[in-house]
Amino acid sequence: MGESSSSGGEAESMNSESRRGGWRSFPFVIGSTACMSFGAAGMLGNLTVYLIREFNVKSINGAQVVNVANGSSSLFPILAAIMADSFFGSFSVAFLSSLVSFLGSVILVLTTMIDSLKPNPCNNRSNQCKAPSKLQYAILYGGIALCALGFGGARFTTASLGANQFNEAKHQDVFFNWFFLTWYIASVVSLTGIFYIQDNVSWAWGFGICSVGNLIGLVILLLGYRFYRLDKPQGSVFLDLARVLVASIRKWKSQLSSSAKDYYSARDEMLPMQPATTPGKRLRGLDYGEDDWLG
Repeated sequence: MGESSSSGGEAESMNSESRRGGWRSFPFVIGSTACMSFGAAGMLGNLTVYLIREFNVKSINGAQVVNVANGSSSLFPILAAIMADSFFGSFSVAFLSSLVSFLGSVILVLTTMIDSLKPNPCNNRSNQCKAPSKLQYAILYGGIALCALGFGGARFTTASLGANQFNEAKHQDVFFNWFFLTWYIASVVSLTGIFYIQDNVSWAWGFGICSVGNLIGLVILLLGYRFYRLDKPQGSVFLDLARVLVASIRKWKSQLSSSAKDYYSARDEMLPMQPATTPGKRLRGLDYGEDDWLG
């Protein structure tokens, strides 16, 4: 009875696993990508103008803030990839990153709606405009940081999640074509439509629509969970390189032992001696004998 129940459980697990992955997961990954790209472009694309108009930030300072945000959004995928490959898997990192970006977008929406979260409006654009307080700066930059890091972590981790659903390279190629096409189309729509709303209607509506799009992308990603083939963490090449570097530093001044027993060698007695070889034609210039060195 125990063996039969165990076999039945294994068969059920295999059937459940066979229903995961493939093109059935495609709509969820692409739908989430479209919504996230739409929200990211609308939030970060026109951010310099928002800082200048609503927070009385100088144009050069606003440009620096946006450059830092864009740079962080471009560099954070490296850390997200390490976390996904080594510890949590692609789905967990993509979901947590999407959640972080949504929280950041909510904070930015609140800065447009609550007067105490931003300085008084400055109509004449003179040097007498009141600068934001430290608390207002902290809330504003906190929201921007969460958006940038969340968008950066979710964007390419979602791509890895989608590619892992396919076994054949040609299917992965098709997926990546659709992924980048969706990403660019959603970004273009946001950079035109959302910008118009922000400039002609209100910042609250513009950021609010982006935040709702972010939330919809998060929900779509979560709804597809039962269709995803979840990849197990396999370790990261970056961590391996870091371990080599740390080991090299720790053993920098270690003395080499002259005793053969201190070194690991598997079945040395069975390894035949390899005859010396001479360099090929391309390396023949390096073949110097003792007489050559001594002249």
